[in-house]
Amino acid sequence: MLWKNRQYGEESPFIPLGPFKLRLPFVHYKFEWPDYVQGLLMCAVDLAAIPLLIELLGMPFEVALAVVMLNGLFYLTHHLLGDPVIPGWITPAIPLIMAYVSTFPEGQERVYALISFQLMLGILSLFLGITGLASKVVNLIPPAMKSGIILGAGFAAVISVFQVGGRFESFPWTITIAVGISFYLLFSKHFNSIKNRNKYLQLLAKLGIFPIIVITVFIAPIFKEAPWPTIEWGFSKPDFAALWSEYTVFGLGFPPLEMFITALPTVLATYIVLFGDVLQSKALIDEADEIRQDEKIDYNPNRAHLVFGGRNSIMSILGPDVTMCGPLWAAMQVVVIERYKEGKKVMNSLFGGSGSFRWGTNTGLLLLPIVSLLEPILGIALALTLLIQGYVSVRVGVLEAKSQRDLGIAGIIGAILATKGATWAFAAGIILCLLIYGKQFFKGENDETFTKDMKKKDERASQVS
Repeated sequence: MLWKNRQYGEESPFIPLGPFKLRLPFVHYKFEWPDYVQGLLMCAVDLAAIPLLIELLGMPFEVALAVVMLNGLFYLTHHLLGDPVIPGWITPAIPLIMAYVSTFPEGQERVYALISFQLMLGILSLFLGITGLASKVVNLIPPAMKSGIILGAGFAAVISVFQVGGRFESFPWTITIAVGISFYLLFSKHFNSIKNRNKYLQLLAKLGIFPIIVITVFIAPIFKEAPWPTIEWGFSKPDFAALWSEYTVFGLGFPPLEMFITALPTVLATYIVLFGDVLQSKALIDEADEIRQDEKIDYNPNRAHLVFGGRNSIMSILGPDVTMCGPLWAAMQVVVIERYKEGKKVMNSLFGGSGSFRWGTNTGLLLLPIVSLLEPILGIALALTLLIQGYVSVRVGVLEAKSQRDLGIAGIIGAILATKGATWAFAAGIILCLLIYGKQFFKGENDETFTKDMKKKDERASQVS
């Protein structure tokens, strides 16, 4: 148990592997059972990818489950190779990807579109990770365009739920109640002010959206929007044979070259959203690192790019997935880091918390009682995830803008992206930035849009004094 030998201020033990740092459970980090148990329950969110795959590609449930399980296995590569995060989907980009892939006829051509898209994203991420160009590429994109793309992802997420034929029409009462409760627990100032006064409310806050998903298991049947679950015992039965023969290059062959070229604009838009998760990962880990001086945490964005770039590349071959392979599950990363901040006695190493959680979700996917319990409400869980992500994306997208002109451009880009796709949005963004900013195309302007109210407040305070 090498983890016991870590000295104050040092990194957790590891085996050097080039740019990676291999850490094994029980050997290089202490296995954290509380995080494992939480992961066992939170596999519900991973399972919410199944309705997307059924809807988009017409996959049978067992085939979609095989994709989710493969993705789950690759989630483990982050902490095992030295990236101290809980990885997840590229959630804000899911509506963009679905809209792009849906432009192709259902069947082989649509599967080809998804394979080529995910492989392109994986290769781009690997290239940027190997060369260290990731931050430079994003810095070249004008703030107005970055703001518009993230806004558009938020718009598309909300539209996908409320559009004609969307999930809200199938589960109106359940989605309304679930979203109301979840937004109160996650974003309400009132709940944030009272949760620290009660240990049960603290626990509720730390469980993220899991309690809401459990509630929907009961709400949906009460309102007759879903059947009561039929609990089955044993282990889940993913259909890998059908996956590889009907939905991958092994059975269909390789996509034509033009599919890769067509995917490029949406791939770039998805990467911008993805890079925002990388920045968020670093910010969360830096915050934890300041509090826990006993463990040095080495977060390397280039290494993160290599891991999730490799995940996307491999998944595009073994089991293409519309949720993509993202660098961060922000909600659960926050939950684990908050526990980590409580000290070494609570969580020995951040790698232990992150890794144990993902071992837990993988175990949950294998257990048929959990899978069968959640199967009737997976569409609701997905709608809930998309609406929460829509809220966050709009908030983050607005803050990417540096001026009122940026906001105007971003609003148009976002609306076009949500309705016409990334190619039209990029074209509109380039034209608008050229027309409005000219030679300042890359920089735009900063008119202190988000600081003016604070300045006025300071001026009033100085007048009073």
